[in-house]
Amino acid sequence: MAGRAQPSGPAGSGGGAPGLLPLLLLLLSAAAIIPRGDGQNLVTEDVTVVEGDVATISCRVKNSDDSVIQLLNPNRQTIYFRDFRPLKDSRFQLVNFSNSELRVSLTNVSISDEGRYFCQLYTDPPQEIYTTITVLVPPRNLVIDIQKETAVEGEEIELNCTAMASRPATTIRWFKGNKELTGKSEVEQWSDMYTVTSQLLLKVGREDDGVPVICLVDHPAVKDLQTQRYLEVMYKPQVRVSQNYPLQGLTREGEPLELTCTAFGKPQPTDMRWLRVDDEMPQHVVVSGSNLLISNLNKTDNGTYRCEASNAVGKSHADYMLFVYDTTATTEPAVHGFTQLPNSAEELDYGDLSGTPVPLTASTEALPTVQLSNASLAFQPDSRAGEEGAIRSVDHAVVGGVVAVVVFAMLCLLIILGRYFARHKGTYFTHEAKGADDAADADTAIINAEGGQNNSEEKKEYFI
Repeated sequence: MAGRAQPSGPAGSGGGAPGLLPLLLLLLSAAAIIPRGDGQNLVTEDVTVVEGDVATISCRVKNSDDSVIQLLNPNRQTIYFRDFRPLKDSRFQLVNFSNSELRVSLTNVSISDEGRYFCQLYTDPPQEIYTTITVLVPPRNLVIDIQKETAVEGEEIELNCTAMASRPATTIRWFKGNKELTGKSEVEQWSDMYTVTSQLLLKVGREDDGVPVICLVDHPAVKDLQTQRYLEVMYKPQVRVSQNYPLQGLTREGEPLELTCTAFGKPQPTDMRWLRVDDEMPQHVVVSGSNLLISNLNKTDNGTYRCEASNAVGKSHADYMLFVYDTTATTEPAVHGFTQLPNSAEELDYGDLSGTPVPLTASTEALPTVQLSNASLAFQPDSRAGEEGAIRSVDHAVVGGVVAVVVFAMLCLLIILGRYFARHKGTYFTHEAKGADDAADADTAIINAEGGQNNSEEKKEYFI
C-alpha cells in the first residue's frame, strides 16, 4: 500500500528553513531598489575617518513603527538586517539595535571602504537614505633634502620637503626658527594618493649657522607632523681689539700699552697678525700671538695698529688708533668704548646678529678661492677721544670771540659814518648862481658873478 505524502511545513520551518532566509533577504533588497524617497523618517550623518581607525554608521528612525531597518554597503550588499549580519566581514560589528536605531562599527578602515552606505526602512512605500564614508590618509613619509650640507655666507641654497602618499593633498609650510618663509609647492597624483614637494630658496648669513629649518605639514588626518634640518654656514672672522692697559684714561708718554686681538669665525681663524698701517712697526713693540705690548710709549708710536685674521672663507681686520699724550696731560677722555655700525644693508634687515659691535674702519678682503659679500665685524677703540673733545670745545670758544670782535668793529664804523654825513648836511651854490638874484638874464648873471669875486672872498665858510 502506498504511503501518504507528508505535507510540507510552512516557509522558514523544518530542514528547508535555512535556505529560505537568503532568498527572503534577496527579495527584500530587490524590493528596496526603487527611486530614493524623501527619507522623512530616516536620519544619518556622513562619516570622516583616518585610515586604520574605526568608523561608526548610524541609521535612526524618527517615528518608529517597528519597521525593519537594514544597512547595505556601496555594492548594495546587506551588512545588517535588523540584528543579523549576512555579510561575512568580521570588521563590521553591531553596536546598537532597537526599533529606532541600527548602529554598526567598521574597524581598520581602508581606502577600499570609502563610498556610500545605504539605510533602508521597510515601510509602505519603503524609504532609503545614504551616508558617505570618507577615508583620510596621512603622509607616510616627510623628508627634507638640502642642496649643500655646508654653505658659505651670502650663498643661496635650495631645500626641498616631500610629503608622500597622502589623501587629500597636504599643505607644506616652512619656518626658519620662529619666522615663517614662503616656498613653492608641486602636487603629483598617483591613483588615489597625492605626493607634494615644496621648494625653498634661502640666502644664508653667519647668523643662520645652527638655526633649524622646519618643514611643517597641515593635513586633517595628522597634527604636528614636521621635520627639520640645521643649517651649517661658514663665514669669515669677526675681529675685535681690546685695550688691557691702561683700562681707562689717557695713553701718556712713558706709560705702557697692552692690546689684545680676538677673532672668531667658522672655521676658526688659523692666521692672526699685527701690523702698523702706512708705517713700519716700531722696533720696541712686542707682539706675542694675539697680544701687542708697548712698554714705554712715546710720540713716535702715534698711528693706527691693525689686527688681521683669516680662515678658509676670507680675511678681516680691526684697527686701533693710538695717540700718545704728554706726561702732564690731565684731560680725561669724554667717551670710552666702541662705535657700532652695520656692515651692510643686509645686516640692517637681520637686526642684531651676534651682539658684536662693528667699527667705522672695519674691512675685509676675500680669499681668491671664495667669493663673499658680507663685511667683517670688528672693534676700533681710539685713544684720542677725550683730547679731541676738549680741542673741539676750545675751537668753538675762539670762533665765538672772533665773531664778536668783528660785529663790534662794524657797529663802530657805522656810528662814525653816520656822524660824518650828519655834519655835512646843507645847501650849496655854484659861482654862476651868485649874481642871479639881480640879473635880467643868464649872461648878466654870469657877468655879475665874475665881478663879484672880490666880495666873495670876504664871505668864507670854514668847516671843521
